[in-house]
Amino acid sequence: MRDQVTTVVIGAGHAGLTASHFLGARGIDHVVLERGEVANSWRRERWDSLRLLTPNWQSRLPGHHYRGPDPDGYMTMGEVVEFIDRFAALSRAPVRTGTNVTSVRRTDDGYRVITDHGEIGCRTVVIASGACNRPVVPKLSEAVPDGVVQITPFDYNGPGRLPDGGVLVVGASATGVQLAAEIRRSGRPVTLSTGEHVRMPRMYRGRDVLWWMDATGVWDQRYDEVPDLTRARRLGSPQLAGTPDRTTLDINALTAMGVELVGRSAAVRDGRLLFSGGLRNVISLADLKMDRLLSTFDEWARTSGKDSDVKPGERFEPTRVPASTRLGIDLGTGEIRTIVWATGFKPDYSWLDVPVTDEKGRLEHDGGIVDSPGMFALGLPVLRRRKSTFIHGIEDDAREVIDHLARYLASSGRVA
Repeated sequence: MRDQVTTVVIGAGHAGLTASHFLGARGIDHVVLERGEVANSWRRERWDSLRLLTPNWQSRLPGHHYRGPDPDGYMTMGEVVEFIDRFAALSRAPVRTGTNVTSVRRTDDGYRVITDHGEIGCRTVVIASGACNRPVVPKLSEAVPDGVVQITPFDYNGPGRLPDGGVLVVGASATGVQLAAEIRRSGRPVTLSTGEHVRMPRMYRGRDVLWWMDATGVWDQRYDEVPDLTRARRLGSPQLAGTPDRTTLDINALTAMGVELVGRSAAVRDGRLLFSGGLRNVISLADLKMDRLLSTFDEWARTSGKDSDVKPGERFEPTRVPASTRLGIDLGTGEIRTIVWATGFKPDYSWLDVPVTDEKGRLEHDGGIVDSPGMFALGLPVLRRRKSTFIHGIEDDAREVIDHLARYLASSGRVA
């Protein structure tokens, strides 16, 4: 079977569905291909207790926003799926579920998209397949002794399913601190291997810290205004958790629970996992950057006349670092029975047979315009703004990227 449409959108998460919304508004015929179900990553690739980092009032898509009784709460995974499902229904997106894309190839007049249900020819392609398709696991994991169970957040479904004994969580971004806290609450000994991270309080001056990010325009900063774009796109998620009590989950909170801190995992030699000795420097840098960010919030409140609308300015206790930390753990003693590699995620472009990825498999693009005529992307970190990967950040990005797509069609003789 061979179909022909103007545009193929790959992925039916919030990014692909928002692209479909703007394509439909412009009358551009298209189809949205999804390997599983709508919002498949939220359904199948998240752990049970996960909640959004963003408050409910920030959950918004074109013409669709949170309408429930708890605007300051945080959606569960089931609620996220329901929210995106509802948007798909309201927008009448032409989604083909259960359709796995196996290849995208360039042709003389566009692209040939091969799926397990046939082929589709198209003039343009929008890649909205997600930024977190595969967990990133460092190569040193290959030297971990067989007696230690190794998992990623994709495998994690709660502490009750882990082997008895100690757990090493590697990575201190949002995922790592959340898993470390949940596992520690189960009564298990937890060690947290900490590298570069972004520290944030959950609440600042009486408002959610993400309210400040929104109100001050930090999240609206464009990609071409970011000083070090490559670094910004690789930065982990801030240390936040969407808990009903809206408490801060940072390293101080974890150590107060009894979590042991060690430095970045550096190597495995003769069954011994070695850690960097630069923990104190990494933590000091995270504290410094948090204080700078809070200072920008304070300055905005003062100059915008909002000081009286929020609580007085405050600063937080520096991260407590032990006088000495272990530089290694013998993985053969049984002290650590499980390692959770919370070391990030990456997209999967194994199906993309067009030379538009770098040596590490990252898509090469300029604000979502991929380096191949008629190919575009959405839903990647700092794609067009700092908020690009968040649900509320996709509308502005998608509007602009689909504008570029429409101009491309018009310039190539196919008026949209």
